[in-house]
Amino acid sequence: MGRRHIELIVAQPSCTLACIVDPSPAAESIAAQNRVPLYPSIEAMLGTAPVDGVIVATPNALHVPQALACIAAGVPVLVEKPVADTVQAGEALCDAAERAHAKVLVGHHRRHGAIMARACALIASGALGPLVAAVGTALFYKPDRYFDEAPWRAQPGGGPVLINMIHEIDNLRALCGEIVAVQAIASNARRGHPVEDTVAIGLRFAGGALGTFMLSDTAASARSWEQTSRENKSYASYPDEDCYVVAGTHGSLAIPTMRLRTYRSAEERSWWKPFEMQLLAVDDVDPLARQLEHFCAMIRGEVAPLVGVRDGLQNLRVTEAIGEAAASGRLIATA
Repeated sequence: MGRRHIELIVAQPSCTLACIVDPSPAAESIAAQNRVPLYPSIEAMLGTAPVDGVIVATPNALHVPQALACIAAGVPVLVEKPVADTVQAGEALCDAAERAHAKVLVGHHRRHGAIMARACALIASGALGPLVAAVGTALFYKPDRYFDEAPWRAQPGGGPVLINMIHEIDNLRALCGEIVAVQAIASNARRGHPVEDTVAIGLRFAGGALGTFMLSDTAASARSWEQTSRENKSYASYPDEDCYVVAGTHGSLAIPTMRLRTYRSAEERSWWKPFEMQLLAVDDVDPLARQLEHFCAMIRGEVAPLVGVRDGLQNLRVTEAIGEAAASGRLIATA
């Protein structure tokens, strides 16, 4: 992710790569290629380099201490997701950011894409009526080499709930509102790893809507955001597939095909009556590039963070609750 951020910064006319922070020997060639200084630690950089903002794209356990260093130095920071490696650490970061009125953006980049922006605006307009249900899937097949390259992914602390589900939680909260309780059933029957490979999740939203979500990293299916949204061109894509359907009392929206189905009038609502269907147009944009533009505008004081620390913390809190629900068999509150 760090290299991808560097590519985007170099391509963005409104900002300039000032330096790179990385203690690994491999970073020397990257810094040389980009003709910028290389620092071994964020503390060394903050005490020396003139920077307007910092992007933290490091291992999860480093997110909080490095973001805290930026806050202490008064430097705006974009922290890759998850905002922290534990809820407790995330709460400490949230408290520090709010006390300092710091500019902190959390890297849930999908929110900056055209698909999520259009879907959220449509739902907020009331076109679907009061929300009733959300159905989501993240079904994909990770090859064996994915686990061979990083064995921790098959051990406690890995698994698709902690690695992948946090993306989906951010999407669902943006679309349907706060998630206040979760239930879950997990299985490791296919891979046999100590962590789950498949999870069935139940969700309760603050507004009264309910949701279901199927998550699996061993399902040969195209029904995932990566394979349907076409936002990341490195994935094969299937434009006829959806990974979410959000339904209200007046209509439903399938995402990311953006097929909107509504009744002609409130009086004609019935399963015997036909829907009127529209295909909503969205721009083909790179959410990561838009996120960088947003971060630059945030540094300049033009906008507030689209995804702040409290948002990132709540995503982490819901994700951890899903793991707890699967382990305990209980309904877990997320507030």
